[in-house]
Amino acid sequence: MEKVSSFLMFQDGNAEEAMNFYTSLIEDSQITSIARYGVNESGDEGTVMQATFTLKGQEFMCIDSNVKHQFSFTPSFSIFVTCDTEDELDNLYQKLGEGGQLLMPLDDYGFSQKFGWLNDRFGVSWQLNLPK
Repeated sequence: MEKVSSFLMFQDGNAEEAMNFYTSLIEDSQITSIARYGVNESGDEGTVMQATFTLKGQEFMCIDSNVKHQFSFTPSFSIFVTCDTEDELDNLYQKLGEGGQLLMPLDDYGFSQKFGWLNDRFGVSWQLNLPK
C-alpha cells in the first residue's frame, strides 16, 4: 500500500472554490494538483476531474462529480482540527461557519478547553478543538 488519503466529492461544481477556501484558512496548506475536465469529456468543462490539496500536511483528494447522487457529505465523517490558540479556533469557527450549519456551539464540553462542530457552506463537517 502506497498511502491513504481522504476523498471529498463535491456535487455542485465547487471543489476548487472549497480547496481555495480551506487552504486560505489553514497555514502550511496548499493545492498540490488539479486536473480539469476538457471539451467533450464526461464532466462540465473546467470543473475538477481530480485534485489534491494538503491541510497542515494532511492530504485530501477531491472531485466535482458529474453524476448527481442521492447522498452528500455527512457529519459522521469530519475534519478534526486541533488548534494552538483560542483566537485561531474562534477565527476558524466563524469563517467555516459562514453559510453553514452549526452542530455544536463553541463551549467547554469537559474533554477540551473549547470545542465546536459545524458543517461549512459546502457541506463538509469540521470539528475544531482547543486541548486542555
